[in-house]
Amino acid sequence: MSSQPHIVLPWVVRRTRLPLLALRCVHCGSESATTGKGRFRVNANGKLLHVWLLVRCVSCNWTIKLAVHERVPVRSFDPVVLDRYHTNDPGLVASTLLDPLLARRNRFTLDWEGAWRLDAPPSWPDEAWPVQVEVVFEDPVPVRPDWLIAHGLGLSRNEVLRRIKCDVPLRRTTSAGFTFTVMAGD
Repeated sequence: MSSQPHIVLPWVVRRTRLPLLALRCVHCGSESATTGKGRFRVNANGKLLHVWLLVRCVSCNWTIKLAVHERVPVRSFDPVVLDRYHTNDPGLVASTLLDPLLARRNRFTLDWEGAWRLDAPPSWPDEAWPVQVEVVFEDPVPVRPDWLIAHGLGLSRNEVLRRIKCDVPLRRTTSAGFTFTVMAGD
């Protein structure tokens, strides 16, 4: 039996919706907020612009403003990007929300529970072992590789640790693509 994988299967981790924000509401004290459809607020103060991403508390529907840009000269904005802020472009909402600098500056984390899915081929080869799987992340969904592999293959996590050879640590959370090799069962 060859030690090189015979088959390479693609797995893709895809976002199904925008994640919730773990952010304390000043109105009711709840710890969860959502962007809903995603809206920006752009406010001019003389020649300076403020841009906020508006989010709503899941419990009380209170609006919370996340600072995207503060006191930025109007001339420094690309007119196309400024227009995207005014039209609440969904792609810009997603990229802004997923920006780690915005999260750090506004003191929130993303709650990805139920906001993503794993797209894997439905059939699994019977004879060709070992099998190599390439995992690609479309968005930075944090997940432990051992859990993702166990979920995708229908194995226990102990079985994953026994049968899988991976290019990243299995028990550390990652949001970057990786490759693993599944060895034959018995």
